[in-house]
Amino acid sequence: MSKVIIKTAAEIELMRLSGQLLAKVFAKLDGFVAEGITTMAINDFVERYIVDELNARPASKGQYGYQYSLNTSVNDVVCHGIPNQVALQQGDIVNVDITLEKNGFIADSSKMYLIGQCSVAAERLCDMTYQAMWQGIKKVKAGATLGDIGFAIASFAHQNGYSVVKEYCGHGIGAQMHEAPQVLHYGRMNTGLVLEPGMTFTIEPMINQGKAKIKNLKDGWTVVTADKKLSAQWEHTILVTDTGYEVLTLRAEEMLA
Repeated sequence: MSKVIIKTAAEIELMRLSGQLLAKVFAKLDGFVAEGITTMAINDFVERYIVDELNARPASKGQYGYQYSLNTSVNDVVCHGIPNQVALQQGDIVNVDITLEKNGFIADSSKMYLIGQCSVAAERLCDMTYQAMWQGIKKVKAGATLGDIGFAIASFAHQNGYSVVKEYCGHGIGAQMHEAPQVLHYGRMNTGLVLEPGMTFTIEPMINQGKAKIKNLKDGWTVVTADKKLSAQWEHTILVTDTGYEVLTLRAEEMLA
């Protein structure tokens, strides 16, 4: 496996800027995502804002041959949903996963949007997935292990009656979208890579309402739950600091929480 890149103080500043810009993208998107909007319209809106207003680059576009600026994963789509012309309907849940590159460094984050009046079960899944992500984030500190993060996420999800997708994980991030290490959302405490200040990676659990089993659609991108039950995901880019962690993609509403 490739070596984990420890970021310099200057690189951390650049990553912090990318993260702050990406948080602005979500703030802008909050007033746009609604019933009747297509996921392709979300894609186009975000691309224009990143390029024209923030003078940055949607890092997903062109990555691995992907032609869009973000992923939109609706209802039973676990991840990598492709934007399309289908309008969002009341009761839908959608994950919008966006990457942004500025000055050579990338931030990566995703957020769940609930369209209109959603079922109690859908709301609970989105809320518990968000909390599961934070259970993992709060384990980040120098001297902790990646296993501590995964254990915290999976334990919380299982205690609340959900399953954790194992095929996809968080990842190191910096000048490249995907760097070492892989950040699993399950694991055993005190196992795996020991965290050091200057490491940057994503935590992005995919939590299923039903069973963990998934399947890949023929388009080569879209991943769905095998049982067609709902799936939710949240994601932040994290920096390991001398005293714990910093969420580089933290959004304004989270600072107030």
